[in-house]
Amino acid sequence: MQLRIGYELSYECPKPTPMILVLNVHFSRVSDMVIPDHLLTDPALPIRAYRDLFGNWCSRVVAPTGRVRIFADALINDSGLPDVVPRGAAQTRIEALPEEALVFLLGSRYCETDRLSPVAWQLFSGAPSGWGCVQAICDFVHDHITFGYAYARPTKTAWEVYQERTGVCRDFAHLAVAFCRCMNIPARYCTGYLGDVGVPPVDAPMDFSGWFEAYLDGSWYTFDARHNTPRIGRVLIARGRDAADVAISTAFGPNVLSGFKVWTEQVAGT
Repeated sequence: MQLRIGYELSYECPKPTPMILVLNVHFSRVSDMVIPDHLLTDPALPIRAYRDLFGNWCSRVVAPTGRVRIFADALINDSGLPDVVPRGAAQTRIEALPEEALVFLLGSRYCETDRLSPVAWQLFSGAPSGWGCVQAICDFVHDHITFGYAYARPTKTAWEVYQERTGVCRDFAHLAVAFCRCMNIPARYCTGYLGDVGVPPVDAPMDFSGWFEAYLDGSWYTFDARHNTPRIGRVLIARGRDAADVAISTAFGPNVLSGFKVWTEQVAGT
């Protein structure tokens, strides 16, 4: 099947403001692109691209004084298959983990493993190892947190999510990531597109989505504590330790996000 994906973001800046944007589809999906998701701006601005430490595509711009619109509209092929469910996947011993996975065992800005470790061991020490433990974590987080956009705030951490029991998709992912790391399972935060493909549509404006990947049996597997069910049409944009590494925009100066629109929809007939 094919998916139409894209976004339109508007920022108001009181003076020229450098920005880093993480909005391009992940390089692992480049071969699936039918119409590329070229980042465009209005007014037209010089754009410098680079790859960050996690391999994500990033763009550098200097937003002018006043309003700037940043947008893309793309088409991507998708298998139409749901997320892989690796039942029986074993947990890899820490001493056998590849070096690049070790950073995803450590605490980070939004995932305080030091504060949550006693909670995690109390909750999940009796769970099966490997996939069973990650699924037990997803089950708990899914049931523990009430979803709602009114509960979002940019400074909310996994510890605060656990305490407040409310949040948005990134909060579900942060808490699950922190619990996995506490249980010695590498976990990394993911952001991307996830539309209502194969599920009843939600009567709410679409946003970018947050989920996570856990390292089991030598591979990274997708998990989604918010939905807690395999989904179709997931399109990855970026991965990192937590949301701080994959922010869609980082502005080095005052700014106001005055317009925000994201779309993901299956193309009819595909």
